[in-house]
Amino acid sequence: MERIWGGNAFSDILGRDTDPSKKIGESWEIVDREDHQSVLSNTPKKLTLRSLLSSHCSNIMGPKWKKEWRFPILVKWLDCSNKLSLQVHPPKAIADKLGGEPKTENWYIAHATNDAGLYVGLKKGSDKDKFLESIRNGTAESECHWVKSNTGDSILVESGRIHAIDGGNLILEIQQNSDTTYRVFDWNRTDENGNSRELHIDESIQSINFDDFEPKLIPNAGIEVQNLANCSQFRIRKFTANAQKTIKIKGSNQDCIILSPVDCVVEVGKELIEKGCSAISPYSQECIIKFTEGGSVLITDGFSRL
Repeated sequence: MERIWGGNAFSDILGRDTDPSKKIGESWEIVDREDHQSVLSNTPKKLTLRSLLSSHCSNIMGPKWKKEWRFPILVKWLDCSNKLSLQVHPPKAIADKLGGEPKTENWYIAHATNDAGLYVGLKKGSDKDKFLESIRNGTAESECHWVKSNTGDSILVESGRIHAIDGGNLILEIQQNSDTTYRVFDWNRTDENGNSRELHIDESIQSINFDDFEPKLIPNAGIEVQNLANCSQFRIRKFTANAQKTIKIKGSNQDCIILSPVDCVVEVGKELIEKGCSAISPYSQECIIKFTEGGSVLITDGFSRL
């Protein structure tokens, strides 16, 4: 997907064949929505994720999952060559009132330039009145907490947390299956026709957690298994190993999980999962990964718990 803030990291870092003249900002890797569908790459037929869940629901998600339920996680890559808007996703109670969807997401920084950073939460001492005044003055970022981002960092961005991704980040975002975003500030940018993007000031103010101050990123710990996120919507762990290392992630009839190699190639059974790709290991099957080269794989689970 082209975005005003996109760049060329999909080709330069992930090795994908993209048009260098276009600003590619997003790639939705695993998605089950009415207007967007993943298509399986390892089957002769072009099966969508929705059709797969409709026909093999209990094998993939477990015996209690209903086939009409959407896959609860959306996995995407973000090439943030420039700043994204300052924005917020609504908590469930607010989303229900506003007709939107709640969205808690996790950012894993797969690559960061020397000057890359993130806006997450508010500065200590800020409050709703100060924030509203900064919006009127066109200086909303002055009330937000900026932190330097480095390759291998991670942070959970829960619904209600004001945030923006600054330029220079390539991010693997793992989130609730939602597409509700309220923009509160867009750096006074305009498109090629001189038009500003739509803002959602009232919805944003209702959604922002004004008690959320200066959260910290989780740095790369350099250990074999690192916990990155554990919330009611999902759990994310990073497994890091040298080439030829084999790790059993789960047994059969245990859980549905998502595998996302961020900087290496891994083998699961007879399947090779390339760097930057994502795969679903179904509930009914065990999952043992073999690192064909050294690197890290994110494992997301806990999203099919009922």
